[in-house]
Amino acid sequence: MSCRLALAFSIAHAMMIIMRYPEAHKEAVHERIVRSAAGALRRRGIKGIGIPALMKEAGLTHGGFYTHFKNRDALVAEAIRSAASDTAKGPLADGKTLAESLRLYLSMGHVEHPEQGCVVAALAAESARQSKPVRRAFAEAARLLLRHIDAKLHPADRAGADPSEDALRVAATMVGAVVLARAVDDAPLAERILRAARHVAAD
Repeated sequence: MSCRLALAFSIAHAMMIIMRYPEAHKEAVHERIVRSAAGALRRRGIKGIGIPALMKEAGLTHGGFYTHFKNRDALVAEAIRSAASDTAKGPLADGKTLAESLRLYLSMGHVEHPEQGCVVAALAAESARQSKPVRRAFAEAARLLLRHIDAKLHPADRAGADPSEDALRVAATMVGAVVLARAVDDAPLAERILRAARHVAAD
């Protein structure tokens, strides 16, 4: 290979790397915004934070928002799905037993840190007043929660089946207990609520 050809090949290779970088960088920034929004929205509520604040949470300027999202609702919907995925991979992960999931979900750590917890318990009460894309994302999050609980109650394959009555009872107990424990603003009482819910859900 001549020196000129080798140089041309090196330049072309370098240009390909440069051209690929912005796309990878854009995807990384997009994910960073979604992850940051997933925590901020669970902590403050859907109406409690606007686009400038969401971008600030991610360490970015307001001006870049529309490079990544069509509008605020598009970001909120992605953030809900991201948060739901975290719960599915964390407290409700496939490798955990129902007892382990109940212990993690029905815990004071979950109650005290909504920004890290279940998006259904944190925000679902707001879902009915949201746009259709956001309501759809909440519906997906709720169904994902039910599927994972159902899989722990009934390990046999239930793919595509409607949630069992047991799954509905346990899910309602779990979510309701966390919401109520946060509402009472009384740590000892919250502990009692969680303990009672663990007992009911495990029966």
